[in-house]
Amino acid sequence: MSITLHTNLGDIKIELFCELTPKTAKNFLGLIASGYYDNTIFHRLIRDFIVQGGSNKHRIDNNKDKDNKEKAGKDKNIYGKQYFEDEIVDSLKFNQRGCVAMANKGANTNSSQFFITFKAQPQLNNTATIFGKVIHGYNTLDAMEKSEVDNKNRPSEPIKILSTTIHANPIADKEMND
Repeated sequence: MSITLHTNLGDIKIELFCELTPKTAKNFLGLIASGYYDNTIFHRLIRDFIVQGGSNKHRIDNNKDKDNKEKAGKDKNIYGKQYFEDEIVDSLKFNQRGCVAMANKGANTNSSQFFITFKAQPQLNNTATIFGKVIHGYNTLDAMEKSEVDNKNRPSEPIKILSTTIHANPIADKEMND
């Protein structure tokens, strides 16, 4: 199972671990299918660490109210509550470049935000749900990591998720056949 993030710096293809982290994969796929990640930005970038995106607070479209003020949209998930629980899997470790995991504020605070590692991050093991890995687009990940950032680790030039593609959705296929 894979998806592609189409960014302004190039594409990143991600394999999802649907069988190991079914709830997290289902959330990610559901948000992609709804267009939730389209026109959002990667709002946090720390070289040799991670790039983070998926926040509704950081959209490049329709993020202003009628008075042209920024809307502080809330992050969401498909489960209808503020957060959903972790799916920490012992066999999944932050042992390489390109691990894809849920960003969180502590245990069981998953929503829509995710991050991709720039290199192995063993100190993150058992702290966040790893639900995928980059399988193509390392040149795009390289370009992201080289991006200039401000003093708050925000890219100086926006790194945009323009659109997303689901290549196959075994979770939806299974639910339709059950």
